[in-house]
Amino acid sequence: MSITTMNRRHFLRLSAVAGGGLLVSSCFDWVGGDEALASSSDNFVPNGHVRIDPDGRITIISQNPEVGQGVKAMLPMLIADELDVAWADVTIEQADLNTELYSRQFAGGSTATPTHWLPMRQAGAAARQVLLQAAAEEWGVAASELTTEEGVVHHRSSGRSATYGELANAATGMTAPDPETVPLKTPDQFRIIGTDVGNVDIDAIVTGRPLYGIDFTLPDMRYAVFEKCPVFGGRVRSANLDEVRAQPGVEQAFVVDGGDDLNGLVGGVAIVGDNWWLLNQARLNVLQVEWDEGPTASQSSESFAATARNLFPQAPANDLRTDGNVMSGLAGAPHRVQADYDYPFLSHAPLEPQNCTAHYRDGHLEIWGPTQTPERGRSMVAETLGISEDDITLHIMRIGGGFGRRLSNDYLIEASWIAREAGVPVKLLWTREDDMRHDFYRPAGYHRLEGGVDNSGRLVAWRNHFVSFGEGERFQSSAGVSENEFPAGFVPNFQLGASLIPSGVPTGALRAPGSNGLAFVYQCFVDELAHAAGVDPVQFRLNILDAASPETTLDPARMRAVLERVAEVSGWGSTTLPRGTGMGVAFHYSHRGHFAEVVQATVTRSGQLTVDKVWVAGDVGRHIINPINAMNQTQGGVIEGISHALGQEIRIVNGRAEPSNFDEYPLLRIGGAPEVEVHFVEADHDPSGLGEPMLPPVIPALCNAIFQATGKRIRSLPLSKHDLSWA
Repeated sequence: MSITTMNRRHFLRLSAVAGGGLLVSSCFDWVGGDEALASSSDNFVPNGHVRIDPDGRITIISQNPEVGQGVKAMLPMLIADELDVAWADVTIEQADLNTELYSRQFAGGSTATPTHWLPMRQAGAAARQVLLQAAAEEWGVAASELTTEEGVVHHRSSGRSATYGELANAATGMTAPDPETVPLKTPDQFRIIGTDVGNVDIDAIVTGRPLYGIDFTLPDMRYAVFEKCPVFGGRVRSANLDEVRAQPGVEQAFVVDGGDDLNGLVGGVAIVGDNWWLLNQARLNVLQVEWDEGPTASQSSESFAATARNLFPQAPANDLRTDGNVMSGLAGAPHRVQADYDYPFLSHAPLEPQNCTAHYRDGHLEIWGPTQTPERGRSMVAETLGISEDDITLHIMRIGGGFGRRLSNDYLIEASWIAREAGVPVKLLWTREDDMRHDFYRPAGYHRLEGGVDNSGRLVAWRNHFVSFGEGERFQSSAGVSENEFPAGFVPNFQLGASLIPSGVPTGALRAPGSNGLAFVYQCFVDELAHAAGVDPVQFRLNILDAASPETTLDPARMRAVLERVAEVSGWGSTTLPRGTGMGVAFHYSHRGHFAEVVQATVTRSGQLTVDKVWVAGDVGRHIINPINAMNQTQGGVIEGISHALGQEIRIVNGRAEPSNFDEYPLLRIGGAPEVEVHFVEADHDPSGLGEPMLPPVIPALCNAIFQATGKRIRSLPLSKHDLSWA
């Protein structure tokens, strides 16, 4: 995901709320223009980040989609702390898509914390400053004589006080301050930041209120199912629509022509009616479609792997980075290793399958969508339907898992198109099979690596021929690698090249995109080199970190700190383990996070694997905003990474994705989940995101633990394909 750098100039708008009270809206200017800042007298809609009612009720609107990452609490926490109110007095509301009030209104890339850490705090502090000024003018005192505490302004010397609600109407007439100029709290003054705040929707979730897209209903709503070609990019030639229309519960059935963009509207058959179960039965048991499967029908995982094997001996088609002389470095290294690694396509497999409710009437469209990228979704729907974005209202629903899948908006487009054609409000609901057969998969990848280590235990040469997906020099979505990916910049003789395979299989960002596959390859191969040189794996990594060049992406000092911490807390090198039990280590930098992890795993003689425990040390800056959620995110990311490693694989067979349900695509269950011990190492940097960077290291750490336990190297995933038995 690309990162947009925010211009630090932004401003505050103040407005009266209907019925009285104060509305505070923090607005942002972005890099690319020097337009004058709008004044506080600009017109704007009754919505924003903070609403203070005359009766003292304080509402904070959370602008970004909540996908389970805890942002619906985290962003309001930043505002509430600087506003100086009690968290118990705050009500949180989910914002709809509103590009006039909000910027960067999406979920993805672990960007919410680094993007909003300062702006949200400044918005809260500026709102507090306005309330102080309102009290100062009302009482005829200097604002500097006033203090605030839990939503009350105090003038200690006279004993006067007023709640924020009592000052709200007066504050709407104040001049809005520049948030850049208002003082922020020092960390020792935080009352909410750094405390445990639970899921703000928990009561609604357990009582079944319709927060999730899958729960939502409308009066007179109809349901829809949508059958697409099992081969990616296929089109409808013909379908037995009359037979389908005659089935119980079916009111309409029609062909959707669609186009060639798999991110948009593709061809298929829509069935609409008043009972989803009956519709799906008609689809499964009656609908017959003759498909034009197209060229992707000739592609398969086996053919991709065979192509990679044929490409490995050749020179890479694209030279991504060359430092020093890698052939000379390899030739002079006393310890050399060559190995081929690969990892499969993966499905996102969120527990809530794709869904969307849409109502088209009189040229206007209203959408209730669980999307990570609502602005992009609205734009794509508008383009597909040929209507203005101004005629679309998009309500952001809480998301039951995304992991990057809902960065794409195909299901929003499908629901909107079907609703318009059907002429009634429609709820489109995918099955689990739909979800896994029509995903935007984590790309498979193939690597041929060579490395050399000198007699002092230092990595002196590294060569990687990476075979991935794309055409020419252009990688397919999430199939690329950065020229600065570790260990680039840490090895004097380094070469990274790539060859690309054209593919019709749709790919996209999966949690920690790129890193979730690359960390497995790189950190397992680092372990192979350490073993070949007879150097302890932790010490070998420390040796590499000592050799950083100034241009490296990760901070070697921060990575060293988490590596040393995880070695300490896990008892690395000081623990005597029984036969069949091993400990493995790995680290990785992604999404601004430095993480190192140690896994202890046990393999029985017959090959039964148990992940005993995982130790995690992470550096995401100087503040952990919501510790309980940070722990939850870290443990969840580790468990998801273990699931990826153990048995998850999407196979492409004749252009089709297999399997299509959890019986063959297992998620880690409670009984198999290890203890995950988490430690955060604070660094003097603004906080960064926690949705992704803990996932990549656990996969190689587990594979390295298996080697220590069995002597067997894991060079391909999933682990279920390997015989782990040992004598």
